[in-house]
Amino acid sequence: MKPAITYELLHTDAKTGARRGIVHTPHGDIQTPVFMPVGTQATVKSISPEELKQLGAQIILSNTYHLYLRPGEKIVKEAGGLHKFMNWDRPILTDCGGFQVFSLSDLRTISEDGVEFKSHLDGSKHFFSPEKVMQIEEDLGADIIMSFDECCPYPSTYEYTKNSMERTTRWAKRCKDAHVTVDKQALFGIIQGGFYKDLRDKSLEDLAELDLPGYAIGGISVGEPKELMYEVLDYTVPLMPEDKPRYLMGVGSPDDLIEGVIRGVDMFDCVLPTRIARNGTAMTSQGKVVVRNAKYARDFTPLDPECDCYCCKNYTKAYIRHLVKANEILAARLITTHNLRFLLKLMEDVRQAIMEDRLLDFKDEFFTKYGYKL
Repeated sequence: MKPAITYELLHTDAKTGARRGIVHTPHGDIQTPVFMPVGTQATVKSISPEELKQLGAQIILSNTYHLYLRPGEKIVKEAGGLHKFMNWDRPILTDCGGFQVFSLSDLRTISEDGVEFKSHLDGSKHFFSPEKVMQIEEDLGADIIMSFDECCPYPSTYEYTKNSMERTTRWAKRCKDAHVTVDKQALFGIIQGGFYKDLRDKSLEDLAELDLPGYAIGGISVGEPKELMYEVLDYTVPLMPEDKPRYLMGVGSPDDLIEGVIRGVDMFDCVLPTRIARNGTAMTSQGKVVVRNAKYARDFTPLDPECDCYCCKNYTKAYIRHLVKANEILAARLITTHNLRFLLKLMEDVRQAIMEDRLLDFKDEFFTKYGYKL
């Protein structure tokens, strides 16, 4: 049976491992490398699906844990699946909920069968097994579904990380065995192993034997120094299957996106652009702008003079600062609109730079303007 999604490689950057490709899905093609806005509870906070399309979003991410608790996967299934429920006709990826369950460290118990946890909403008890997670994700109906994994905290001992990684592999096999809707939904495996090269190698080797339609790197961006993250990518990504999408989970700052692409990653997601927007911080071509700062009180210029988004075409820093200070909802909407467009446009530029074999030059130009150290 043909997998629900396939990867087509168009071009590899001549000087790096960066890949320009297309992920073909039941709800349309995704041009890669791609940044995926996060819509945890079937909404990207403060932005409508129609606006997301205008910003250039090709695929969004939603969360199994949150949707299972509220409104419940059965309601989403009755609505005709996530796409119909939230009126989004482009691809969707659902995270497995592993990260959320494991971040409830004082509220959960791990066993070989799965994880017992208490809801962060009302304290009620629940149980996630690989089979249960597959049933929930199939009911939600996303194009790409993630296998249930155990996410290690940072730092973790070698022994703890090894046991956790081996359990993730066993759970991935159980997810594959339980997965029914193979023609409609693609199951991705998640490579674990913390910051130990031999464990990452073993995780990848064992997961590759399952021959899944795509693979993700998990357990990164959990508080470790950036250099450590890049090191893991340096030795993990080159060993990942070339004919399948490579997804780096939970990473979304501009420097990390570019560094990840250089190392051969195709897909990224992160709450960063939407979360910092709600705190009044914008990403711009000249670096971060904390718009609540007093120096913008009389600044009647756009957030980013180089940006083509609705916010930058119509509003000034002074006005947006006023909205932030007054706790107006429009502040979050405008800055979120801008931050998402900024990252989506960054990825458009990255894709073009790969096609022209000039990604390293692009990185130097971008880092210099943004204020990153080269």
